[in-house]
Amino acid sequence: MSKKVLITGITGQDGSYLSEFLMDKGYEVHGMIRRTSEFKTDRIESFKHKLLLHWGDLQNDNQISAIINDIQPDEIYNLAAQSDVRISFDIPEYTGEITGVGVTRMLEATRRFAPHAKFYQACSSEMFGKSLPPQNEVTPMLPQNPYGAAKLYAYHLSKVYRSSFNMFVCCGILFNHESPRRGGNFVTKKIVRGACDIFKHRSDVLYLGNLESKRDWGYAPDYVEAMWQIMQHTVPDDFVIGTGETHSIRELLDEIFGQLNLDWQKYVKIDPKLYRPTETSFLCANPEKATRILGWQPKVNFKDLVRIMINDELKETC
Repeated sequence: MSKKVLITGITGQDGSYLSEFLMDKGYEVHGMIRRTSEFKTDRIESFKHKLLLHWGDLQNDNQISAIINDIQPDEIYNLAAQSDVRISFDIPEYTGEITGVGVTRMLEATRRFAPHAKFYQACSSEMFGKSLPPQNEVTPMLPQNPYGAAKLYAYHLSKVYRSSFNMFVCCGILFNHESPRRGGNFVTKKIVRGACDIFKHRSDVLYLGNLESKRDWGYAPDYVEAMWQIMQHTVPDDFVIGTGETHSIRELLDEIFGQLNLDWQKYVKIDPKLYRPTETSFLCANPEKATRILGWQPKVNFKDLVRIMINDELKETC
């Protein structure tokens, strides 16, 4: 019999890629989706008929418990979160409720109804905050925003459940990972879309905030493979996943506009409203542990990532 997996956040970038990856490996894929007035399934539309979808919300422990009890999954990937860092300053309570406390509900329902299941918690490089790069599994965590703080709560709680209840709970501390399926509110997608609109003469300006932030950007399909590898390890553990290569927003602009033969300085304007109250200025992964233990390495480099996103955007806007 095929393994059964439950993915929360299945309609997001990572959830959609992970679904495809696991279906290719023969898994029976279940997804938990939140009922909203506008149900968006564009990322999973082409293969939605192969999935088993369940209505559920990380704010509702009864729904979570019922889903886990009914499915009896072999693996659970908790990817759902309020993941927009800037918006987390505007709605910190909701961010904490979903990104932090929601993990408590998932872990407790797993402990009570499917204690045999392996549990993956999606963590974030935003937990490192102001810590000096490169960051690895023992780097101090000093989050600078409500999203990072909520993820840090989830990270520590996952470790508590692992040690207290002998559960297979592991954490992937993923650095920024992008793709054509990235949401338009994230800076990579925003710049790619804006640059392509300028290239197509649909716009002549792109508004951004801080251009000095430095991030470690990778390709999302590479990172969902890392999630699976973490879950197949013989013991539950935590792993930093990233490329080990950092670029600033200015360098990102150089690459994106450069591939379109445009000079970004002619089109980009700074909007002070887009600055965050506190900035996480320099994130760079040290994924040596994942490479050494799991054999994981990124396959797509920075330039190719940009090229993939541009090509897809131009195809979509033709």
